[in-house]
Amino acid sequence: MLRVENVSVRFEGSAALDDASLDVATGETMAVLGPSGSGKTTLLRVISGLQAPDRGRVLVDGEDVAGVPPHRRGIGLVFQDHALFPHRDVAGNVGFGLRMRRDTPAAIASRTAELLDLVGLSGFERRSVGTLSGGEQQRVALARALAPEPRLLLLDEPLGSLDRRLRDRLLDDLARLFEELALTALYVTHDQTEAFTLGDRVAVMRAGRVAQIATPDALWAMPVDEDVARFLGLANVWDGEVVRPEAVHVRPAAERGNGTVESAVRTGPVVRLRVHLDDDRVLEAVVAALDHPRPGERVDVDIDREGIVRLR
Repeated sequence: MLRVENVSVRFEGSAALDDASLDVATGETMAVLGPSGSGKTTLLRVISGLQAPDRGRVLVDGEDVAGVPPHRRGIGLVFQDHALFPHRDVAGNVGFGLRMRRDTPAAIASRTAELLDLVGLSGFERRSVGTLSGGEQQRVALARALAPEPRLLLLDEPLGSLDRRLRDRLLDDLARLFEELALTALYVTHDQTEAFTLGDRVAVMRAGRVAQIATPDALWAMPVDEDVARFLGLANVWDGEVVRPEAVHVRPAAERGNGTVESAVRTGPVVRLRVHLDDDRVLEAVVAALDHPRPGERVDVDIDREGIVRLR
């Protein structure tokens, strides 16, 4: 449905995109994951028509969209800062694209009510957007993008400005909506949880290039190289191998043990342990137990060979 072929963009001699390519199938959500400056947003801007590529092309449904203005590409956009019209109420924002294509007032009202129900904002039609919470504003922005029934939806860090509790709730809502509507979507984020939750596949970007594309499970199981492994949080990398933290089993030492716990940090339901082995290697492990080894304690450490990945 969407094909990006060898796209490059340079700003003041520096490459924001460098021969980037990817394909998104109809009904698929592709998460684009990468750190700041990796080219994620520039890629989205090229696809939407807000940025012309220096080289390469973008095809939507097999059509090269070079020269097609953004509003004629059939693409919906959702940004981190919502970009709502402050002088319009909720209904005015959601129905904006429909008015631009000259739908009838009755059709606009019907579609607006349908979308507000879909995003959980029924009855908000006459509310000023300035009175809404951040999460409510982002729901309005999503409804506005969906109203004209775009063939492709692009989302640029849409949850980035929200607190974690609200972000987690909207993340569940987005996952439900994407499945319910069978949307074709490109979701740009720096957050691994968002990418793995929403993406049927994940494209990892690095220095303007697409370093790897895979399903979340395949990406975690087989990162393409050490840089991707470390970006995903797989810190146990040495001698061309990655040891996934869930494959490192840590238990209190029966006798002397073979390592010492350096740190234990709880991150929600799991605790991340950093263990210094007697052979001077340092391993990270995750445990789910409430009663876990503490810093300074001697431990026995075993590694499940099935959790070792040989980097290509």
